[in-house]
Amino acid sequence: MGHSRKKLDLTGQKYGHLTILEPAENIGGRTAWRCLCDCGQEVVVKTCHLRNGHTKSCGCQNGLGGPRSALGLTYMDGTCVEMIRTRTVRSNNTSGTPGVDWMAKKQRWRASICFKGKRRYLGSFKKLEDAVKARKRAEDELFEPFLKEFSQTAEDTSEPHSDQPGGILQGKGTKVL
Repeated sequence: MGHSRKKLDLTGQKYGHLTILEPAENIGGRTAWRCLCDCGQEVVVKTCHLRNGHTKSCGCQNGLGGPRSALGLTYMDGTCVEMIRTRTVRSNNTSGTPGVDWMAKKQRWRASICFKGKRRYLGSFKKLEDAVKARKRAEDELFEPFLKEFSQTAEDTSEPHSDQPGGILQGKGTKVL
């Protein structure tokens, strides 16, 4: 049995500590709703998570803002703030630089960067140093302004729980769960 294509109007209904305010932009093709938690925090939640009881608050009631909160990660516009802040190198990385890998078939280094949910191909290079330079240039162009904006958003938001890990900040202090 598939999902119903009929859109339910949940405006005004209450699920746990969340009161539905209005429809929000879909998340991954699924209907989502802008909700107000009893603590005053606004969150965006998929319909299925509201109806199956998976999400009952913004995370203030149990310290869990979603599956990523156990890791203590904060997402903004689909990007993990902690991952780009620390420039984490994965254990299976062969170049020592995130986003740079060796393409054995082509005998070249490939540089790419993931940002706001999209992978961007930066080119292939004969020399590792050139691939690393391309990656660093992209980090400077994309990550630095993003981190600056995130820091300002966190400072500007005076709502409770706005900087609580585990949600996705969207705009000024609205989490997407």
